[in-house]
Amino acid sequence: MTTAFVLSGGASLGAIEVGMLQTLIERGIRPDIIVGTSVGALNGAWLAGGSTEADISELADLWRGLKRSSVFPTTLFTGFTGFVGIGNHLVSNHAIRRLLEKHLRFERMEDAPIPLHVVATDVLTGRDVRLSAGPAVDAVTASAALPGILPPVVIAGRTLMDGGVVNNTPISHAIELGATTVWVLPTGYACTLSEVPSSALGMGLLGVTLAVNQRLALDVERYEKVADIRVVPPLCPLDTSPADFGSADEMINRAREQTAEWLDEERVGTGQAILLLPHVHG
Repeated sequence: MTTAFVLSGGASLGAIEVGMLQTLIERGIRPDIIVGTSVGALNGAWLAGGSTEADISELADLWRGLKRSSVFPTTLFTGFTGFVGIGNHLVSNHAIRRLLEKHLRFERMEDAPIPLHVVATDVLTGRDVRLSAGPAVDAVTASAALPGILPPVVIAGRTLMDGGVVNNTPISHAIELGATTVWVLPTGYACTLSEVPSSALGMGLLGVTLAVNQRLALDVERYEKVADIRVVPPLCPLDTSPADFGSADEMINRAREQTAEWLDEERVGTGQAILLLPHVHG
């Protein structure tokens, strides 16, 4: 029996995964392998370095202190060169790399105490690429390289961008790695926004999260037939933009409580795709 945690992308909504992790770890549910994409790769990398309750509390504290500028620092020069076609991105990835260099507890992917695999997208082929070895900072940064916003990362001669483009919640990779029980931690999407995002970043991230959740619903329905798939319910209703890093504390607390209620009610079972599909609140 091999248990995998699969963590999806979702930018600032990655705080939701932290609350889910707090409850799962408190209940003694721990992974044998971790597979993550985008912000799920960042959270997964932390978890791969230590999966105690204290470790996850430290991750929660880190999230509570994050600001948008901590992840997406904007400069007039970088934004302008990207806009006019001189560069292929709008903001630098230096901030993300600094966060990883400061907090990661292992330098190479293969040295992670819990086996870690992150998913990126090959820019030229459009295929997803699983990264399981090599410098951890490079691999996680590649997995989180939002196209057009953050620069792609070159690894072993391949130019890579955010894995969420083609496989935001890589259940397929967990199955290929031999997982028999897969705990899926989706960030969900903002299903009750009261107004249209005011920034290009916010609008772009909202569009991405809407699209990838529909792909995830299809994957869950497919893989429920071959493994024990357990989808931790995403927060709903949710009115937080994936570009809003000011609501981490609220999302962590809500996700922690909701996950505990879900486990207590033993609602794990088939037909979980409906949790992820687009819906309207009355």
